Amino acid sequence: MLSPWLSPMASIRKKPNSKYWYACFQLPDGTRVQRSTKETKRTEAQKTANDYERAARERITETQARKVIQDVYERVTGRDLPSQSVAEFLDSWIERKAVELSPSSLVAYKAVVADFKEYFGPRQNEELLYVSTSDVAGFRDSIAKKVTANTANKKLKILRSAFKAAWQDELISENPADRVATIKTKRSTFERRAFNLEELKRLFEAAHGEWKGMIIFGLYTGQRLGDIATLTWQNVDLERGELRFSTQKVGRRQIIPLAQPVIDYLGEIKAGDDPKAYLFPECALVIETKGRASMLSAQFFEIMVAAGLAKARKNKQANKQGRSAKRENNELSFHSLRHSATSIMKNAGVSPAIVQEFIGHDSKAVSQNYTHIELDAMRRATDLMPDVFSAEVTGKGSEDQEEQDGEGA
Repeated sequence: MLSPWLSPMASIRKKPNSKYWYACFQLPDGTRVQRSTKETKRTEAQKTANDYERAARERITETQARKVIQDVYERVTGRDLPSQSVAEFLDSWIERKAVELSPSSLVAYKAVVADFKEYFGPRQNEELLYVSTSDVAGFRDSIAKKVTANTANKKLKILRSAFKAAWQDELISENPADRVATIKTKRSTFERRAFNLEELKRLFEAAHGEWKGMIIFGLYTGQRLGDIATLTWQNVDLERGELRFSTQKVGRRQIIPLAQPVIDYLGEIKAGDDPKAYLFPECALVIETKGRASMLSAQFFEIMVAAGLAKARKNKQANKQGRSAKRENNELSFHSLRHSATSIMKNAGVSPAIVQEFIGHDSKAVSQNYTHIELDAMRRATDLMPDVFSAEVTGKGSEDQEEQDGEGA
């Protein structure tokens, strides 16, 4: 009997302590390899070995290899390998993710699915198993031409998650996105800065309606745009002069003493009888309908333009670039109010530890291990903050930007 390694065709053998037959076959470069057939019956094992040999001899493509795997799966299990089209799977995957994701994250995931289906064109109706690594790499590269490298990498990460789910559902034998590398990013030197007091005044004068309150809250709480826009009356304790809520980014529980300008503003608007009513209903509606704060960021940018603090952006639709075009960086944004709050408190002599607790850490782990700052100390820090929108306050005050937290809006 010839050794399986000397046979010109695929053969099978058993290894000690294994109930399965192993296929022995030759790769195109002449290398002999062994692979388990997961078969205990000799005749079925030989069929699987022949499939491996045929795949190796014909130098088949990745897609053809997936078809071989499908055939093997059907013979071994006695049932068809579950299959769906690319579009069918991605649509069903999004439906499942809807119960797990926040509204803003769901919008981002839906955008990736839409982008990939558009990139795939008519091929989105093909079976999912025909998606190759090169397909995913091509999608990544096409996206990278329109958005920043960081955004392209985030989209790749979401797509990788989708194909992982397909693999777990046994719709594909391997994740085609696993071997697609992220794009290397250059370290950006761009940084946002704080508004100075003169700029804050101009900004406030240019704002109308709810946006005056949004700016007041942004400066005197140091919180993010999305968190402020979705505050309700049940987050406000006027008797104790406190704001209580959980941040959307990391779920950090915040208790912030209310500065006098915030209390004055709340006294000017009607609370109503519903504690779940939003403080800024128009801004909250944008978050509810759009699922993210980007539209509010655009509205705030227009206020900065009106205040002479930013140049009007070119119309992307007119330039046929669409929403996927790379955004122009601007050193000022709503998040700059967070930097301004930090600078104003530090210039008023508030210790960095209290400033950090007031603004809130971005990491749950850091927040849990950070030395607890007494609320009374934070209240004293709040009392030191001037009413920058009053006519009496002058000077630059908030230009100090040391130890800014560096987070984007």
